Amino acid sequence: MKTLIVHAHPEPRSLNGSLKDLAVSTLEAAGHEVRVSDLYAMKWQAAVDAADYGPAASDPLRVASDSGRAFDTGTLAPEVRAEQQKLLWADTVIFQFPLWWYGMPAILKGWVDRVFTFHFAYGVGEHSDTKYGERFGEGTLAGRRALLSVTTGGPQAHYAARGINGPIDDLLFPIQHGILYYPGMEVLPPFVLYGADRLTAEDYPDVAKAWEQRLRTLETTEPIAFRRQNFGDYEIPSLQLKESLEPAGRTGFGLHVRG
Repeated sequence: MKTLIVHAHPEPRSLNGSLKDLAVSTLEAAGHEVRVSDLYAMKWQAAVDAADYGPAASDPLRVASDSGRAFDTGTLAPEVRAEQQKLLWADTVIFQFPLWWYGMPAILKGWVDRVFTFHFAYGVGEHSDTKYGERFGEGTLAGRRALLSVTTGGPQAHYAARGINGPIDDLLFPIQHGILYYPGMEVLPPFVLYGADRLTAEDYPDVAKAWEQRLRTLETTEPIAFRRQNFGDYEIPSLQLKESLEPAGRTGFGLHVRG
C-alpha cells in the first residue's frame, strides 16, 4: 500500500505531530510506502493566486478556467503539480489536523484550493441528460481511500447528536463528502481524538494503541456508504435524491448515506 499523509499543524512536537510520526513508523513497519506533505514545514502557500497558473493566466484572473488550462498544459506551479502527483501515486491518503473553528486549518484548506484544480479534481467526465460529470463516487481520484485523523479541543459529548457543537459526522461532512468523495475517493470513518487539550502524557499510550489499530485496518475497514451520483439514487440533472429512497420530510446530511 502507498500512503500519502497530509499533515497540518505548526508544532512538530504537538499531539498531531506525534500522530503523524506514529502513522509513518507503523505503516512503514508493515511494509507500506509512505510519503508526507508536512504543510507548515513546507511553508505551503495557502492563497490561490495567478502565479499558480503560469504566464498565460488571464487578467482578470478566472480561477476555474485558468486552473484547468494550466493543468491541461502542464503549466501549474511546480509545487501544485507535485502534490497532484503524490495523490495519483497514493492508494490511501491520511489527513492529520486539529479541528479549528469547526473546520480545517487555513493552510490545509489552501492546499485543497490550490491542488484540487479544474480538470483534476472537478470538471471531469461526461455532462449530459443522463450523467452530470464524474463526481461523488467517480473521478480522477477514484480507487483511492481517504481517512481524516482529527483532534478536537472539546470532549466527545460536545460533538454528539445533542451536543452544542453538533454531531461530528455533520461537521466533517463538507470535508469527507464535499472534498474527498467528490473526486472519487472512498472515505473511511474518521479517527477522532476528543478532548485533546486535556490529554496528559499518561494518556498517550492508549491513544497510540487506538491509532495503531486503525492504521493496521486501513485496507479492511468499510468506507462510509455515501450515495454515488450517477447510479440511480439522484434525479439528473436536478441532483435531487429520489423521493422513494427516504421517508418524506426527512432532511440533513444523512440522506446522502445509504442505510
